[in-house]
Amino acid sequence: MHVRKVLSFVEEVRGEAGHSANPPLRKVAVAAIIANPYAGKYVDDLAPLTQRSEALGREITSLAISLLGNLKAESYGKAAIIGLNGEQQHGSAMLTTVFGNVMREAAGGGKAWISSFTKRAAPGSTIDIPLAHKDALYVRSHYDGISIMLPDAPLPDELAIICAYANRGQLNHRIGGIAASEIKGRDGLV
Repeated sequence: MHVRKVLSFVEEVRGEAGHSANPPLRKVAVAAIIANPYAGKYVDDLAPLTQRSEALGREITSLAISLLGNLKAESYGKAAIIGLNGEQQHGSAMLTTVFGNVMREAAGGGKAWISSFTKRAAPGSTIDIPLAHKDALYVRSHYDGISIMLPDAPLPDELAIICAYANRGQLNHRIGGIAASEIKGRDGLV
């Protein structure tokens, strides 16, 4: 699978509402811009895209985890932007369990469903990648996201495949729910 370019994003929030964050909230995302072999045509079987997502996932998740530095991933999310000659299903095919399992492995494990978002768009569009705790989806403190913009991608016959991680939940969390320290880790929900 030809990768035209890889873009990396780091957002670090060190404080909010007059309170310092220790550790800071670091959110990272990596996008790979690849050729879409099915742009402009309908095919019944998208399994080849799903199969190729494993190797691509290993490349971009490794880079994303390295952007966290010495911080550990606590939440994750994934997304795809499909160039205008493609179908939304082309991006979805790249983000299935095959890609998700690579993301979990890179994060040191994870039981929770990985939040995702896909859309068709022109170059320069923004996308919000949802984030949620990697072990328990109901941990409200980790409901977050990272917004990115790809200046010249995806071109009409391309896909942008994106993984995102964060090292902690929202700063100053105080709206209740299950705390990260209370995760039971049985079912990916609590």
